[in-house]
Amino acid sequence: MRKWVSVRGPRLAAIIVDLSEDLRDREDLSLDHLLKNTTILMSAIAHEIRNLSGAVLVVHKNLSRLPGLQGNEDFRALGTLIEGLGKLSTMELKSPANQHLGAIELSTVLDELRVLLEPSYREAGIDVVWRLQEDLPLVTADRYGLAQVFLNLSLNSRRAMETTDKRQLTISSTVEADSVVVRFEDTGLGIPSPNGLFRPFQQGADATGLGLYVSRAILRSFDGELIFEPRIEGTCFAVKLTSVVSR
Repeated sequence: MRKWVSVRGPRLAAIIVDLSEDLRDREDLSLDHLLKNTTILMSAIAHEIRNLSGAVLVVHKNLSRLPGLQGNEDFRALGTLIEGLGKLSTMELKSPANQHLGAIELSTVLDELRVLLEPSYREAGIDVVWRLQEDLPLVTADRYGLAQVFLNLSLNSRRAMETTDKRQLTISSTVEADSVVVRFEDTGLGIPSPNGLFRPFQQGADATGLGLYVSRAILRSFDGELIFEPRIEGTCFAVKLTSVVSR
């Protein structure tokens, strides 16, 4: 909008740009990403329900051998409920057929991550070191999912360094054969017992313990992978992505 004065008096000019279509596209992508993550979360819950209902079913079968319980209506109803839980938990984690995959500029996603991290991490006394190669190849991914994985790993590192004297998060990238690997390495407390690290609802984990499980599921939905790389001190997670053009 611009205002100026002409011989006929004050004049006002305005340029109107219709961005509604672009906004609708962004909203559709955000909704699709939300639905995909909801599927992942529900699959994680279903996995645990399946384990629990399987264990309860074994106990139920053992109790059914006791005299008198076979004819008990409440006991029969309990068996029906257990079977219902088993059927409810048969959901499987699958990649959506209409997933918005494409050739993603990894450097752009990492630049956005830098903007999100540095101010708050600086205030928290955490030094973020960036060791990124130039001219990274395009990778196959979902942009929103990849950004969420990067944020999840960064927040995990931040929590791991809350009680340490040295607080440094190093984010690096390397090109390896037909893939690009982005590593998140911190100086936190480390993970003394990595067995079952990617299982949902881990004991001692923050919140629900779903962060690493969901992150790996998102990456696998576009043929990526999340790998734990042991370190003497601290923790390192590697995000492996398929490059569109082999380098």
